[in-house]
Amino acid sequence: MHPRCLLTLILLAALPARAEFRAGAAVVDVTPTVLPVLVNGSMVSRSVDKVNTRVHARAVVFADARAQLAIVVVDSCMMGRPLLDEAKALAAARTGIPRDRILISATHAHSAPASMGCLGTDADPRYVPLLREKLVEAIAAAQANLEPAQVGWARIDADAFNATRQWIRRPDRLAEDPFGNKTVRANMHAARNLDDVTGEAGPEDPDLTLISVQARDGRPLAVLGNFSMHYFGDRDISADYFGLFAEGLKSRLAAAAPAGKAPFVGLMSHGCSGDIYRTDYRIPEKDRPKPTIQDYADGLVGLAVKALTGTRHRADADLTMAERRLTLDYRVPDAQRLEWARRVVKEMGDRPPKTQPEIYAREQIFLHEAQRTEVVVQAIRLGDIAIATTPCETYAVTGLKIKAASPLPRTMVIELANGGDGYIPPPEQHPFGGYNTWAARSAGLEVQAEPKIAEAAIGLLEQVTSRPRRPWKLADGPAARAVLDAKPHAYWRLNEFTGPHAADAAGRGRDASYEAGVTFYLEGPRPAEFGSAEEKNRAPHFAGGRLRARLEGLAARYTVSLWLWNGMPAAGRAVSGWAFSRGPDHGLAAHGDHLGVGGKSGHTGRLVFFSGSDPAATVGGKTEVPRWSWHHVALVRDGDTVRVYLDAQLEIETRSPAPRTPVADLFHFGGRSDNDSNWEGRLDEVAVFDRPLSAAEVAKLAPR
Repeated sequence: MHPRCLLTLILLAALPARAEFRAGAAVVDVTPTVLPVLVNGSMVSRSVDKVNTRVHARAVVFADARAQLAIVVVDSCMMGRPLLDEAKALAAARTGIPRDRILISATHAHSAPASMGCLGTDADPRYVPLLREKLVEAIAAAQANLEPAQVGWARIDADAFNATRQWIRRPDRLAEDPFGNKTVRANMHAARNLDDVTGEAGPEDPDLTLISVQARDGRPLAVLGNFSMHYFGDRDISADYFGLFAEGLKSRLAAAAPAGKAPFVGLMSHGCSGDIYRTDYRIPEKDRPKPTIQDYADGLVGLAVKALTGTRHRADADLTMAERRLTLDYRVPDAQRLEWARRVVKEMGDRPPKTQPEIYAREQIFLHEAQRTEVVVQAIRLGDIAIATTPCETYAVTGLKIKAASPLPRTMVIELANGGDGYIPPPEQHPFGGYNTWAARSAGLEVQAEPKIAEAAIGLLEQVTSRPRRPWKLADGPAARAVLDAKPHAYWRLNEFTGPHAADAAGRGRDASYEAGVTFYLEGPRPAEFGSAEEKNRAPHFAGGRLRARLEGLAARYTVSLWLWNGMPAAGRAVSGWAFSRGPDHGLAAHGDHLGVGGKSGHTGRLVFFSGSDPAATVGGKTEVPRWSWHHVALVRDGDTVRVYLDAQLEIETRSPAPRTPVADLFHFGGRSDNDSNWEGRLDEVAVFDRPLSAAEVAKLAPR
């Protein structure tokens, strides 16, 4: 043999073997064989003795030359980690797939048999052994169907199918918690009465993402869908819209399998939707679509089929999977609450809890006895597609955060995977209260659970892709560039996923800081003009907290430019809200400039400017600022002259002595310097200039 040919053979032998990508899928019926059965998903215990639609475990096994892994999606409200660990151990013994290469998730159907205890419902002791056995059977059946395959990715906007259900209540409309305290500043479905609320507490994720698996000849084997919508709601035992979606995909893509081939399997996994539902409360009730559950599922199936059309598949995908287990603390009761809980539970005797105080009293004892728990986080790579998991009811903003940081743009996030560890609101939303924060097995993890779990997921994605996380930055659209071209002294785009730092987009290092009482990543103004066609502009919602910055040397000549969105009814209180304030922190308002929207005390619903010690000197604008709509506002101080513009039109022009104390270096957005009538709504694209802008310059900052 020629020496050069021999060298070529040696080099080829040294290369890693090309992965032979294979896949197999199967469906196993997990409907209870003994009725009635306990069903969780409600505050109080209930049992059901009828089956509306059968419930299933749907499994896909992937393999390459080096490894196998399994994904199982189960029609269940939630499944505890101990049960799933047992099932994984049994499946590993039967199939050889390692336990840490198995992902099992719940769809979160609230009409499925109870396999773990939560709030007023215990796990059904007759059903748990059946489910454990069937999970193993599903994995083994999918493995038995392995064949050479190819994999592809699709995504489509399904914005009409979900909306935020967690809304922030007005500060004068707080609700009571089960412990007898008025602490609830935000809760699910509070917007049924829009007069009670100031806006959504977080964003939704409208993406319907799909992983398509085909045989090498193009025959559909499976499609794993993922969507952020909590549940639809169905009667009796039911797989909810998740099961209808799976069956609808099958009927549209591969109703019948060729002879000797395994049937197609559709799966719908639960996206990050702890705060997401199908009802858009922004639409008046009389105008809202009212689909049946079948209509809803069929609509999603139609979008999925459209998205899958033309999807490119890869036969050379290789596999990597990683797992991390975290020990997290529970928020356990203090001595006083524990004593109350024990007294309430003792009075209950052996009966199940019937009221919220009884439910949460019993939960305090569970948390006290457990103290802490272990949670499982995983990441998978299928070629250029990634999957991350959380074991909790995770808010949409967390899923968006993980996707934005993932090294691979094609990333799916599956929640309630490998455990059912309750809600994990971002830390800034814990003070808002609501049942998603009340300490219980359904929401008992430590306040820092969300960032810890999100960071673990992102870290695992880095591990399985061998790539660093992507830095997230909203593109500077033409409107943002117009602000930058005007040379601001500081410019905060306010696109952060979380606080406390707001980055200075002007690049001058003049970062601002958020106080508590702010939530993040809501939709901002003019998305196509401030961002790009692919990205939404983002904005924080202020609910009592402020954005603060120290800007020195501006004296009596400066301009503030911002976009505002008012969540308070115009006559909801004396002043609807102060959006900007310059003056001493927690000091007298007499020492600063203040800009807001008037309320019952005067200039109702119009811009107001106040400076000095006499509230009677408040000056109002001419035009009403509609609630829940974005408007550009600019305040220009030129010595003792003040001009205020609304959408580039002059609204206020007045004479007012400029503040001359050193504390005028403090700028507050989202509230007044003395915290009187702080802003209730969103602010965005806040810029401060070290000079008074002309009317023409202001107009360039307010695109029409």
